[in-house]
Amino acid sequence: MTAVVEHHSEHIPRWKKDQVDGIKSSLTSYSSVGLIGIRGIPSNQLQLMRRNLRGLADIRICRNTLLKRALDESPDDIKKMIEHIDDQTALLLSNENPFKLYKILQEGKTSAPIKGGAVASRDIVVEGGPTAFPPGPIVGELQSAGIPAAIEGGKVVVRQTKTVAKTGDVVDAKLASLLTRLEIYPVELGLDLRAVYENGMVFESKNLVIDETKYFNDITFAFQQAFNLSVNAAYPTQANITTLLSKAASESRNLAVNAKIMIPEVIDILLSKANIEMLALAKVVSQKDADAIGDKLKEKLASSPVPRAEEEKPEAEGEGEVEKKEMKSEEKEETDVAAGLGSLFG
Repeated sequence: MTAVVEHHSEHIPRWKKDQVDGIKSSLTSYSSVGLIGIRGIPSNQLQLMRRNLRGLADIRICRNTLLKRALDESPDDIKKMIEHIDDQTALLLSNENPFKLYKILQEGKTSAPIKGGAVASRDIVVEGGPTAFPPGPIVGELQSAGIPAAIEGGKVVVRQTKTVAKTGDVVDAKLASLLTRLEIYPVELGLDLRAVYENGMVFESKNLVIDETKYFNDITFAFQQAFNLSVNAAYPTQANITTLLSKAASESRNLAVNAKIMIPEVIDILLSKANIEMLALAKVVSQKDADAIGDKLKEKLASSPVPRAEEEKPEAEGEGEVEKKEMKSEEKEETDVAAGLGSLFG
C-alpha cells in the first residue's frame, strides 16, 4: 500500500503541490480562517468585494479538491473545516475575530434581481398596494403570473399581498421579469460565510449571528442587578459609593429624627414634628373644653390645617393614632429635605 501511495504522489503536478503548500501556509499565517460560498457572484462583483475587504480580509479562490487536501494535511482541529467545503468555495483569511467578520460580510450584501430559472432562496412576496404602472397590458401580465392586479383610480394596483414563489421554487423568466419591473429584488448578493476557524475552534455561521441590541440590553440589565446587589449588601465600589453615602446619610437622618437627637441637621424637622403634635393635642383638648387653651393657641389652631383623619374621628385618638400621624409627618418631612441628605457627612 505504501508503494501505491508513493507511486500516486509522483504523478501529482508540481503546481498542485505548490498550491496545497500555499494553502497550508495561509492556514497558519492568519488568526481566522473562513470558508465562504461564492456561487452566483459575477466576477466583477467579486473583485469589488475583494477591494472593499482590503486591509480586513483576503479572499483566495482555489479548487475544492486542493483545499480539501490542504486541510486534510493540517492539524486535527482545523481539519474539521472540510465538512463545510461544498459547491463553489473560497478561503477567507483574516486577523479579525469571527463575529466581526460575519457582521462585515452581512453588511456588505446587496439586493439584486432574480434571473429566470433561478431557485428562490426565500419566499418571494408581492405586497398589495398601488404600482407605478399606468393602465395597460401590464394588468393581464401580472394576473397571468398569479399577481392579483386591477385598475383603480387610474392606476394599476395589486389588490392583495401575494406570495408568488416559496423557498426552493424555480422562478420562471416571465415572473422574474415582472419582479424586476416591480422593483422587487429577492436575491441577496454577497459572500456566504459558512464557517470560521479560530484558536482551535470552528464557528458555524449560525453561531455567529448576534443580536447586538439584545446583547447590550442583557449587559445593562446585569449591571443594574449587580449594582442593586452591591448597594443592598453595602459593598462599596467606585460605581456605587455615591449612592451608598446618600443612603447612609438618609438612614442617619431618619435615626436622628426617630430618636429625637437634637443636632443641627434635623432640628427643623423635630421642631416641625413637635409643633404638629402640639396642635393635634390642642385640638383634642379644645373640643372637650374650649376654655382649656389660650387665645393665641386658638388663633393658631384656626389658621393651621388639621389632618382630615382628626376632624372625622377626634375622640378616637390614642397612642396608635399619634404614632401613625408621626410616621406620615416624618415621611413628608424626609421628602422635603431629600436634597440635603449629605450634610451629615460635611
